[in-house]
Amino acid sequence: MIKKIGYVVFAFFFYLSRMFRTDENKIFFVATHDDSPEGNIGIVADAIKRKYNGKRCIWFTRNDTVAHPFNFFVRKAYHLATSQYVFLDNEFLPMAYLRFPKRTKVVQLWHGTGTIKKFGQDVNTGSLKKLEFRANQRITHLIVNSEAVKREYASAFGIPPGRIYVLGLPRTDLLLKPSYLGEKRGEFLAAHENLRGKRCILYAPTFRDDEVESPRIHLELSRMHAELKENDVLLIRLHPHVENRLRTVLENGKWDNIINVSGYSGVTTLLAVADVLVTDYSSIIFEYCLRRKPMIFYAYDLEQFESDGRGFYRDYRTYVPGPVVTHQKELSECLKSSSLTVDNGFIEENFKYLDGSSTTRLLELIFSSS
Repeated sequence: MIKKIGYVVFAFFFYLSRMFRTDENKIFFVATHDDSPEGNIGIVADAIKRKYNGKRCIWFTRNDTVAHPFNFFVRKAYHLATSQYVFLDNEFLPMAYLRFPKRTKVVQLWHGTGTIKKFGQDVNTGSLKKLEFRANQRITHLIVNSEAVKREYASAFGIPPGRIYVLGLPRTDLLLKPSYLGEKRGEFLAAHENLRGKRCILYAPTFRDDEVESPRIHLELSRMHAELKENDVLLIRLHPHVENRLRTVLENGKWDNIINVSGYSGVTTLLAVADVLVTDYSSIIFEYCLRRKPMIFYAYDLEQFESDGRGFYRDYRTYVPGPVVTHQKELSECLKSSSLTVDNGFIEENFKYLDGSSTTRLLELIFSSS
């Protein structure tokens, strides 16, 4: 209820600001998921800065909260109301109470490059589902990688397929540029000299809705430390909420071959460093697959997730591009195996473009017809 009141107050100042004319050179970015230079919003903002003179970019991030009421309710509402272009990488529920001028373009880039698990309208219920649906109706352009996900995203966002554009996502451009990946890998290893020559295994599990109050790392880290091969190092990247609760556990372990990289802002950099990805239901696989390196799916709660969790859009075991294991012993054995392979068919199914020009296509679509 308190959040709804906040949304209504935001809308009040938004409509007050509608008395001012929309500025065709003003762009409003909602980057509440990833405001780093390697996120969708950061890449688009940089491209706009380089290509279009005179465009003014206003950012809304996780730091712009109701804890700073004038900035949130007045300043940001004014800039949103007077921007002709809006780019988002997440839901922005105050939009449930807003109406934009007809010429305003609202571009949802989202923060996932694809999806395994159900989300949005396909899992939410009650007032959240209603608010989310109303907010999503403001979207004029939803950007995806392939025709394969259009139906799923239309359902998850509750918008017609005609508003969904298969252009490729900006963040995948970086993963298709070997020079960029080499540069970022070099920078990371320069800061972590002890990792040179090691096989870096990135463990990046998805966030569990049922573990909000009691998050856990479903690995016995002492055992993992002992079972890793001599040349292996495990990089652990957890959801910020989980990492905040478990940082002490990770820091006190003092395992030389297990490193917490959860606070590292550049996800693309970590993917450039990783020689193997271990995950479960995370959309990170749609980015890492472009590295054409092996993945292992440590789905320790698969049956529970299928029956009591969000569930999946497709059969999990046959869809994911790598072996599925459900116990830590299996994971360790898989990591020691020399038969890990890469499923290139997964890339063909989930990407229409592999030219590294998704950002260019996006800017041409949004700005050329304005």
